[in-house]
Formats: sequence, structure tokens, C-alpha cells
Amino acid sequence: MSTPPLASGHEGPHALRPLLDTVLEALDTGARARGGPLPAGGPEAVAARIRKAVGDVLPDRGDPHAVRTLVHAFAETAADPAHPLCAAHLHCPPLAVAAAADLAACALNPSMDSWDQAPGASELERLVAGALAREIHATGTPDALVTTGGTESNQLALLLAREAHGGSVRLVCGANAHHSLPRAAWLLGLPDPVVVPAPGGTLDPRALDDALTRLSGPLLVAATAGTTDAGLIDPLPEIAAHCAAHGARLHVDAAYGGGLLFSDRHRTRLTGLDAADTVTLDLHKLGWQPVAAGLLAVRDGRDLTALRQRADYLNADDDTEAGLPDLLGRSLRTTRRPDVLKIAVTLKTLGRGGLGALVDQVCAHARQFAALVDEHPAFELHAPPVISTVLFRPTDATDPTVAAVRRALLTDGSAVLGRARLDGRLWLKATLLNPATGPDDLAALLHLAAASRATLVEGHTPR
Repeated sequence: MSTPPLASGHEGPHALRPLLDTVLEALDTGARARGGPLPAGGPEAVAARIRKAVGDVLPDRGDPHAVRTLVHAFAETAADPAHPLCAAHLHCPPLAVAAAADLAACALNPSMDSWDQAPGASELERLVAGALAREIHATGTPDALVTTGGTESNQLALLLAREAHGGSVRLVCGANAHHSLPRAAWLLGLPDPVVVPAPGGTLDPRALDDALTRLSGPLLVAATAGTTDAGLIDPLPEIAAHCAAHGARLHVDAAYGGGLLFSDRHRTRLTGLDAADTVTLDLHKLGWQPVAAGLLAVRDGRDLTALRQRADYLNADDDTEAGLPDLLGRSLRTTRRPDVLKIAVTLKTLGRGGLGALVDQVCAHARQFAALVDEHPAFELHAPPVISTVLFRPTDATDPTVAAVRRALLTDGSAVLGRARLDGRLWLKATLLNPATGPDDLAALLHLAAASRATLVEGHTPR
């Protein structure tokens, strides 16, 4: 058996070109076979299709058609975030230019844990991380780390707060905080978080002030700019003022809402963000990057010294003194891929104006969809959207009916809506992250939800 071709090296591009043709064709045929935003039939039907395509996972003799077969099956059974009726989660359709750039990262396969594995990539990451950190913190010595997303960024924020306070800190967060924050406190061995009420879905600043007044010891307040259930933004200026008055450190989880920074129209919604000591940002949400593309920005780059580690084979003292950049303190991970390349290519290709226009488009789509819901007699709108998330539910429906409507749409593969519990009730959730979505798509999404509800409750489908 001859040695299979490699993706990089002198012959790498020649070996990749025919494989890319095969992959692109399989993506196309798989999407056509799927026919909608989600494969029809539910979990067992989808699993059966994958089992049939895979067959023997590790056969004695390889299959030269495996790329075509498995990519086709992968596409046929995928939830396609680029389909306008796929609107459940913070699961964006990636830009083609970002996906293309990611291919180069895969082919060259730099590992971002030592300079001699990633010479140019290390400098690219330094430049991009610094530029994005300065978008949040215009003064001081800001910096940022590239992460796998909000969960890792939030955990790092708690770790840095703990180390800044000499090894002890207590988390204070809203009832609306992302689940990764209390989980990070548990992972780091910190005391149980103090949970502050969040009536209406946002942290109550008066209740926060009361909590900070009665608590003692080092405190980290975590606010949210873009909740996962409704896309709501905590009152950041008031929260920042209370933190300053009580000497508490502030972290803002802006994994979702941070993308508003690119928009001249919407960035004022993040007023107060620059007061945070640390900020979580995910560009695989309002940045249209392939997963993963997260960052943790810090106002004071000196905070990152807590992450420094020494391993002679990666960052020996004499190498560092000789000028080789030390990458090991840039993450809790050792081996990590160069996710910065796709981010850099996107920022350079679209610029702030291009990214801001995409943000403006999806926010406008959310307002349009909310207006359709508000005008429809069969639906109730929770509230006008703050970013690009719309919560709605069939009028007078029970929570089990709301859940059943969503599952029925998932099972027949016609639409992908999420769910959120707010104000004691269950809501359907449309998270609109596709800039190419049109008015007809929004109308179709609402019609499908109405038809599903009618079928379940009334036993017929409306015309």
C-alpha cells in the first residue's frame, strides 16, 4: 500500500484539490437529500442513516470512497445553520471566507503552544487578540486570549479573578447567568455563588447593591450582555458603578452580545462594557465564524501572568531569553489549533463596516419577525428583541403544547426553533443569525409554527 498523501508540504495542494471537489459535491448532494433545515424522522431515523453510511467503523481494508460517502451522510443528517428556517440556537452560518481560511489552518496544522510549531501564527494571534481587546478596552494595557468559546472564557475569568485576589474569590451573578459560570466556580473549588434576582431576565442592580453590601471578602460580579434565552443585556453602567463602589471585580459574559461592538447603530447597547476587568466574546455567534472562535479580553494584560507555565521542551528559559515568544501562558490548553487565522481573514476581508452591516441585518430581521408575531392573532410575543432573539408562543397554549409544537417541527425536519423558560412560562425561541434571511422566510417560519400548533391542538392544518 502506498503512503496516503499529506495535506501540506510541496505536494499538499495537489493532493487536496481533487478531494475538495469530492467534498464540495458531497456537501451539495447531501444537502439536497436532506431537503430542509434538519433531517426528517427524529433521532432514531437519523442514527439509522448514519449507521448505514458508516458500516464497519474500522474495516480491515480501507474504502477509497469513504470521503464521498461519509460527507454526504454528514450533510444529509446535519442541522444547517445557513437554512433560513434553522433558527433555534446561537449557531451561526459561517462565512465562506472564514471556512476557506480554516482549511489552510487544518492543512498546515500549527499547534499554538510553542513558537517553533507556529512561527507566523503566533504573531498573527498576538496582533488580532490585541486589536479585539482594544475594541472593548480603549485605555490601559488590554489583551485577549483565544478560547474555544464562552464556557472556557468564563472559567478563565474566574481563575484570573481568584489569582488576582491571592487565591480566593466569591462569584456573585444573576439568576440569568450562563450555566458555565456556577460550573466554573465548582471546578475551581470556589464557594457556592451568590445568586442575585433577575426579574424580567436581567440582573437587578438594586439587589446586587444589597448583596455586595452584606458580603465580605474578595468578590467577582458576573454580568451578562446577551442572555442565551432571550438575548437580554444587563444594565452594565449601574452594575459597574456598584462594583466600583464596593471594590468588586467585574466580569461581563458578552459571548452573544459582544458582536454589537462592530455596529455603529447598536454598540451603544454595550455602554459600560469597558468598565469590566474581563469580557467574554464569541465570534462563532455574532461574528459568523466556524466553531470555535472565542476570546477572553482583559483590561489589564498583567492579569495573564497568572497563567504562565514552564516546560523545557516548549519554552525553556534560555530560548525565551534569546527572543523566542513564550506561548504556553496564552491558554490553559497545550495543543491548540490556530483559530485566529479564520478570524483574521474575516476581519481583514469585511472590516468593521462589513461586520457591522451583518449585525444590523440580523437585528433588523429580529424586529421584523417580532412584528409578524405581534400582528398574528394566534401568537403572543414576549417582548421586543434586544439583539436577534425573539420569544413567542401560541396564544392560550399550555407549556406541554409549546414543547410539542417545537418537537413536531424538529421531527418532520421543517423548521428548527429553540425553547426558553422565562417569567414562569415556556416560549418558542427564534435566534436569527442568518443575514441572508428574507421576509418570506420569516413569514414561512411563523406559518409552520402555526400549522404545527393547529395540527396538535385542533387536529387540522390551516390553509
